[in-house]
Amino acid sequence: MDGVLNKLKNLDAYPKVNEDFFTRTFSGGVITVVSSLVMLCLFFSELSLWLRMNTISELSVDSSRGEMMDINFDITFHKLPCAWTSLDAMDISGEMHLDVDHDVYKKRLQADGIPIDEGTKHSIGPENIDLMSKDKLDENGTACGSCYGAQTTTQQCCNTCDEVRSAYRKKGWAFTDPQGIEQCAQEGFSKALQEQAGEGCHMWGAISINKVAGNVHFAPGKSFQQGNMHVHDLVPFPDKNFDLSHTITKLTFGTGYPGQQNPLDGVFINQTTSSASQAATGMWQYFLKVVPTMYSDVRNKTIHSNQYSVTEHFKRAEIQQGQNMPGVFFFYDLSPIKVMHSPSLRHLHLMLHLPECADFLHVLAKDSHLQDIWNHMNASILC
Repeated sequence: MDGVLNKLKNLDAYPKVNEDFFTRTFSGGVITVVSSLVMLCLFFSELSLWLRMNTISELSVDSSRGEMMDINFDITFHKLPCAWTSLDAMDISGEMHLDVDHDVYKKRLQADGIPIDEGTKHSIGPENIDLMSKDKLDENGTACGSCYGAQTTTQQCCNTCDEVRSAYRKKGWAFTDPQGIEQCAQEGFSKALQEQAGEGCHMWGAISINKVAGNVHFAPGKSFQQGNMHVHDLVPFPDKNFDLSHTITKLTFGTGYPGQQNPLDGVFINQTTSSASQAATGMWQYFLKVVPTMYSDVRNKTIHSNQYSVTEHFKRAEIQQGQNMPGVFFFYDLSPIKVMHSPSLRHLHLMLHLPECADFLHVLAKDSHLQDIWNHMNASILC
C-alpha cells in the first residue's frame, strides 16, 4: 500500500517547496501588491462591462394600420399670453382632431417667468361648433342668444362668444368687434386679451392623433375652419408683431423607453436674438421624421414608441397677404421602417483569461532577475 502511495506522490506535477527554502523580499511584496491590484482592476472592469446592457437594433417594415399615436409635449412661450395662444392638430387629409380625448393644460406666467396660477385644462382645436336650432326659450326657460344677423335659420341661437364667431365665419363675415358682442363681453374675451398682455404661457399635456402625417401647431388667435382653409383670427390684436420666443422642454411621440434621446428636448429659441428671425415674427417650423420603434427589455416587456429626427426652418410672417401665419409648427411624417431595440448581456471574454493573467503575474513575482533589477534600483536610489 505504501508503495502505491509513493508512486502517486512521484506523479505530483506541482511539488511543494519547504518554507525553509523561501526567500521573501521587499521587491517580491511590491510586485505581489501591484499584481493583485491589476487583477482586481481587470476583474471589476470586466464585471462593469458585463452588467452594462448591449442594445441590438434591427430594422423591419412597419405594417401597422389605423393606429393612434400620442404626442406628449411641454413647451413654454415666454412672451405669448395663454389667452392669445391656441393649439390645433390636423393630418394630411385635413381632418381636425376634435373628437379625440385631449389632456392639455395652460399656466399663465409673469414676464419674468414666475407662475401666476396652477394651470387650467384647455380644450384644443379649431372652432367647428354644430349650431343647434332651438326655440327662443327652451323647456327650462333659458334665453336664446342673438347671432347678430349671422343665423342661418330663424330659430338658431348663439349663447356663447364662440357660437357667434362661428356663425360669422360661416357667413364669411369679419369678426372685428368682439367687445360689441354681448356674449363676448360677458365672457370677458377682450378683457382677458388686454389683461394678459406682456405675460407668458406654459403649456403641457398630450394629444392623441391618427398615425399618419400631419402637423401640430401653436399660434396666436382663435382658430376656425373656413371652407378648406384653416385660419386664425388675428383681428383682435392691433400689434401683430408677436414674440414667439419659446422653450421646448419635452416633445415625444408615444411612451418613452430607456436610453431614448429626443433632439428637441431642451431647445430654446429667442426671437429677438435669433439670426434666423432677426427679431421679426413668423413661422417657426420643425420638420420631424418619426420612426416607429419597439423596445424589449430583459424581461421581454415590450414598449411601442417612436423616435424622430428634426430639421428647423423659419419663415417671416406675411399677415397682410394672408401667408406664413405666425406660430410654432411641428410637421411630422411617419417612416415606413420600424426599428426594434433589444438588450443583451455581454460575454465575459476577459474573465476567461484572468487565470492566465494571474499565472503571468505570478511568474513575474518569482522571477529572480526581475527582483535583482528591483534591488539594484533601490540600492542606487539609497546611494
